[in-house]
Amino acid sequence: MRTAAVVGVGLIGASVALALSRRGVAVYLLDLDQDAVRTVVALGGGIAGPPDRSVDIAVLAVPPSSVGRVLAEQQARGLAESYTDVASVKREPEQAVADGSADPASYVGGHPMAGGERSGPLAACGNLFEGRTWVLTPSEATSRETLNRALALVALCGAVPVVMESAAHDRAVALVSHAPHVLAALMAARLQHAPEEASRLAGQGVRDMTRIAGGDPGLWGDILEANAAAVADVLGEFARDLAGTVRALRSLAVADASRRAEGMTRVIDLLGRGNAGRSRLPVKPGSASRGAVLPVVIGDRPGELARLFAAVDEAGVNIEDISIDHAAGKPSGLVEMVVAADRAEALADRLIAANWTVQQPHPVYPGRWTDPDRGELRPSLSSAASG
Repeated sequence: MRTAAVVGVGLIGASVALALSRRGVAVYLLDLDQDAVRTVVALGGGIAGPPDRSVDIAVLAVPPSSVGRVLAEQQARGLAESYTDVASVKREPEQAVADGSADPASYVGGHPMAGGERSGPLAACGNLFEGRTWVLTPSEATSRETLNRALALVALCGAVPVVMESAAHDRAVALVSHAPHVLAALMAARLQHAPEEASRLAGQGVRDMTRIAGGDPGLWGDILEANAAAVADVLGEFARDLAGTVRALRSLAVADASRRAEGMTRVIDLLGRGNAGRSRLPVKPGSASRGAVLPVVIGDRPGELARLFAAVDEAGVNIEDISIDHAAGKPSGLVEMVVAADRAEALADRLIAANWTVQQPHPVYPGRWTDPDRGELRPSLSSAASG
C-alpha cells in the first residue's frame, strides 16, 4: 500500500493517518473542520486535501449513521479503489451501503477496538492500534481486492485483524463495549451531586469504573442509536440481575435469620459469577495470556517509579498493564502491575528481597492466587519489608 485517504480526522481518523504516515504511506486528509486537518498535518499525519488520483484505500472515520452517505459521495468523486470505515457498529452501515447508491464491492466494514476518553486530533496517537483487535466485516458483495487492502491497512497500523459477520460483531460489542459505557455513565451520574466527603473518599476503583463515561455524549448517542436493540438486550439482563441483587441486599438488613442467609447466598452467587466472567477476559486487549495483579507500595520520592520499573526489567518480566493510586500529600502510593501469572510469584519474591513492600496479589484470573479477604496470605508476602 502506497497511498491512502482519511475522511474525518478526529481521534481515530487522525491516529490512522499518523500510523500510516509513519510507515511511509502518503495519506490525504479530508474533513469539514480545516483546523483539525491543519493539526494533523502539523503532527506529521499527512497532506491536506484530496489526492490528484485515486488512492489505494480510504478510511471513513465518521459516525455510523453517516457511513453510507459519505461512502457514496467519495465513490462518486473517485477518491479510492477501496473503502473501509471505523464505526463501532457494523450492521447499520452495511445495510445503508446495500440499500443506497454506493458500490458495495469496494467497501468492507471495519472497527478498530481502540480509542480513548478524549476526542479530537490532539488526542491522536500513531501507536493507538498496536496489538489491538481490528474487526473487518466483509459482506457477500465485498471484493477480494478490497478485503486484502483492508487487511494491509490493519497490518500497517500494527493491529490484529479479526473477520466477523456484521450482526455478530454488533451483538459482541453491545456486551463488551456499548452496554459497559451506559453502565459507566449511570454510575458516574450518581456522583454528579455526591456530598463532598464522598468525593474525597473516591479511590481507584470508582475511577476505573467511570473512566469511559468521559466519552463524547453526541458520538455515543449516535453509536447507541445504531445498536439500540442489542444494547437494550444486554441492559435488560443486567436490570434483572440488579433487581434481584437489590432484593437480596434488602433481605440482609432484616431481622429474620433465614431471609438474611438466603440474601447472602444470592449476593455471593453474583460475586462468584462476576469472578467467573472476568476470568474470561485477556490480561490485555488482543492477548490470550492470563495474568496476576501485583501491588507494590512506592515512596513519594523522585525516581521511585523508575527504580521499580528497573527492578522489574532486571527480572526479565513484562508489565502488561499498570495503574497508580496516590493520594495527594501522602508519603506513599500504590502501583498495581499486571504481569503474566506464571512470572508473578518469582517477581514478587525478587522485589521483596530487594526491600520493596509487596502486597498480597489479586487474581486477574482465579486459580493461581488465593483470596486475600479470606486471610489466606502467602507467607513470603505477608511480611514484606518496607522500602
